[in-house]
Amino acid sequence: MSQFTILLLYLLSAMAFAMNRLPSHAIRARQALIAATVLAGAGVMLHGQVLYLDIRLAGGLSLSISSALSMIGLQLALIGLLGALEPTLRGMTAGLLTLAAIATIPLGINPATATGSSLAWQMQAHILISMFAYGLLTVGAIIATFSLVQDRRLRTGRLTTGKQLFAPVETTEKLLFGVASAGFIGLLLAVVSGIAFVEDLFAQHLVHKTVLSLLALVLFGVLLGGRVFAGWRGRRAVFLYLWGFAVLCLAYFGSRFVLEELLNRSWG
Repeated sequence: MSQFTILLLYLLSAMAFAMNRLPSHAIRARQALIAATVLAGAGVMLHGQVLYLDIRLAGGLSLSISSALSMIGLQLALIGLLGALEPTLRGMTAGLLTLAAIATIPLGINPATATGSSLAWQMQAHILISMFAYGLLTVGAIIATFSLVQDRRLRTGRLTTGKQLFAPVETTEKLLFGVASAGFIGLLLAVVSGIAFVEDLFAQHLVHKTVLSLLALVLFGVLLGGRVFAGWRGRRAVFLYLWGFAVLCLAYFGSRFVLEELLNRSWG
């Protein structure tokens, strides 16, 4: 029941944020913004509570895919709300909240089990930091894709009546680099805590994952450095972000597939 309530709150707030940006609803724009903020805020608080109960089980952590998706959904909603402080980003906020609603659907479908109950608190902290960092960088990948859509619309001259839902490319990129900075710090903490707390990378089959995570960290670092010192922006910066995210996905999903499906092994 809670999942349905969260989904409904996010979808209604997404509609209200979209209404706030459309000229056809200009008369009710202020009321739509207030309603959208209240609905999204209520959804975030309820979502956070449900997610906490789903992840923090008695005796350990729930490391299910539905929990990971739900965390990404919560981050989508939070970043969408922060982005809505800039009026031109409220159309994107509507899109992020819609995706957040979709991400909550699997939450609670399967009863969670405390799969991390045997782990020390250091490893549990490492896992939570890693999930948080991966979620942030996933949100960044979605924003990067949104930026590419905007760029393509401008290059092809496809400006429709819904153009008010799209922020200027520069504004979208500013949000992207803000998310990338936070994700970079999270990924750095995840890598450092993993190296510090994992007893034997070779015995636990984590070498490839660690190397690829370090490569992704370097790519994100180069991107942020290029942004600060060389003013990188546009398609080159967006594609570099997506390359870094692809390497990060390979670090987790690729390594896991090879170990579990091809080599019949597991981490840990």
